[in-house]
Amino acid sequence: MPRLPDVLRSMAFYAAFYGGTVLLVFVALAVMPLGGNRYREVVRIWSTWHRTCVEKLLGITVVGDRFAPRPGVLYAIKHESFFEAIDLPHMYPLPVVFAKEQLLRIPLWGQIGTRYGLIAVDRARGASALRTMLAEARRWTADGRPLVIFPEGTRVPHGTQPALQAGFAGLYKMLGLPVVPVAVDSGPLYHHVWKRPGTIRYRFGEEIPPGLPREEIEARVHAAINVLSA
Repeated sequence: MPRLPDVLRSMAFYAAFYGGTVLLVFVALAVMPLGGNRYREVVRIWSTWHRTCVEKLLGITVVGDRFAPRPGVLYAIKHESFFEAIDLPHMYPLPVVFAKEQLLRIPLWGQIGTRYGLIAVDRARGASALRTMLAEARRWTADGRPLVIFPEGTRVPHGTQPALQAGFAGLYKMLGLPVVPVAVDSGPLYHHVWKRPGTIRYRFGEEIPPGLPREEIEARVHAAINVLSA
């Protein structure tokens, strides 16, 4: 059974964050026709608002995220909850994120996400989808933006270490970019209806050079993103 303080904190978080989300979606849609990249700043504000709600309302401290992100890198992140997905624009400068195709079907939000730089992952299309993702990734990285991928493909329970999706190695090979693996342990605190206070940790692994065999890149990334999974 959830504790009453956790229930109250979570209800305050949902009201504040999702209420702010609705407002910011309409703000982003309003500024998009004006041209320029004003809507990108709205996305950053949305992500920062989420981090503020997480820290101030849920009582969660986030540590280990002080690093210098740079373009021309593929960041491979452990995925235990929605926390790290929403946190991306707060941490990275204009990240380009490989996301489930279904997310881009969400009314209004999907339109903003596509314009911002989300790359749809549609596994049902196989090789055709991989070619499309590769073309979009190259287009965005030419603008100097970092790429972010969840190589496990979906959220996984804390403590589990599933094999990486096959498409990760294919993108790594064809993009020819170094990889920085990122571990995060958000699951125990955030991946529940009634969220709990505590500490979420990020840990950035050593940069892995391009051009390694599939078995080696998958093994190194798998090990690095799971260092906080015990």
